[in-house]
Amino acid sequence: MRALGPAPQSGAAHVANARLSYQSELAQDYFSLRYEESLKTLLERSASLYAHYLDIVHHQHIGGTVSGADEYQAENTLQQARASATATDVNRSEYEHALAVLIGRAPGDFSLARSEMPNTIPSVPVTVPSELLQRRPDISAAERQMEEYNAEVGAAIAAFFPEVSLSAAYGYSGNPVQSLIQVSNRIWSLGASASQTLFEGGARTAAVQEANADYDSAVANYRQVVLTALQDTEDQISSLRILEEQERQEQAAVTSALKATDISMTEYLYGTAIYTTVITSQQTALSDQETVLQIQESRLLASVKLIADLGGGWDTAKLPSKNALQSDNPLVPTFLEKTDTYKP
Repeated sequence: MRALGPAPQSGAAHVANARLSYQSELAQDYFSLRYEESLKTLLERSASLYAHYLDIVHHQHIGGTVSGADEYQAENTLQQARASATATDVNRSEYEHALAVLIGRAPGDFSLARSEMPNTIPSVPVTVPSELLQRRPDISAAERQMEEYNAEVGAAIAAFFPEVSLSAAYGYSGNPVQSLIQVSNRIWSLGASASQTLFEGGARTAAVQEANADYDSAVANYRQVVLTALQDTEDQISSLRILEEQERQEQAAVTSALKATDISMTEYLYGTAIYTTVITSQQTALSDQETVLQIQESRLLASVKLIADLGGGWDTAKLPSKNALQSDNPLVPTFLEKTDTYKP
C-alpha cells in the first residue's frame, strides 16, 4: 500500500519546479525583448551617422570631387541599416506576445513600453552543492519520489502477511448470536482468506521485486537529477565568468573600430582613401557593437538561468509537511505512515 507524504510532497515540488521554469522563461523573454530594442537603438544611431556621411558624399558629388558610385554606396549602407532596424520589430513583437501568454493575457491586450537592455548584470550568490540539494524543486521531487518507492517496498513485503478483518457477522450466516455455537453454520471465510497468501505467493514475490526495481530506478533518477543540477549550475557560473572577459575584449575592439572609422572618413575627405574603405570600417564597427549587445544579452540570460538553477529562492521548507498532509486528509489512517521509514 502506498504511503502518504512523499507522493503529495513530490507533486508540490513538481508544481514549484514548473512555476520556476515559467518564471525563468518569462525573464529570458523579457531580456531578449530588451535586446531587440537596444539593437534597434544602435542601428538607428548608426543610420543617423550614415545619413550624415551620405550628406557629405552628396555635396562632394555635386561639387564634382567624387563619382556618383560613392553616393550610391553611401545610400546603400544607410538603407541597409534602416532595414535592419525595422526588422528588429518582428522579434520584439514575438517576445512581447510570448510575455503576454506567460502572464495569462491575450497578446492583443498587452503592450510593454520600449526601453533598453539593462547594463548591470545582477550579482548571484553561489551556493555550495549541499545547499543546492535543498533549493532545487526538481531535486526535491526526485527525492520524494525515491522515498515514495522506498515505502512501496515495505508495503509489498507486508502483503506476505495475511490481513484478517472480522465482519459484524463474525463469519456466520444468519444471526451471529443465535448461531454462535452451531459449528456447521460457519462459512469458514477466515480459512479461505488465510490460504489466499499461499496461492498468491508468486505474485507477492513479483510485487516485491517490482517495488525494488521501481526504487532502484528512482534512486538512479535522483542521482541523475542531482548531477544535471550541478552541471547546469557550473555551466552558468563558467559562462558568466567567460562572457564578462569576452565583453571587456569586445568593448576594446569597438573602441578601435570607431577610431578606424573616423580615420578612414578623414582620409576619404582628403582624397587619400576610397569610400569602400569607409564602408568597410563602418560595417566592422557596427558588427562589433552588435556583438557587445549579444554578449550583454547572453550574460543576462546566463544570470537568469543561474538563478533558476539555484532554485530561484525556493527551498524545501516551502513543501507541505507530512503532518499537514495527514491533517488535510482526515479519512486516511495514521498507521499508513509506518511504511515511510522502511529501508530495504
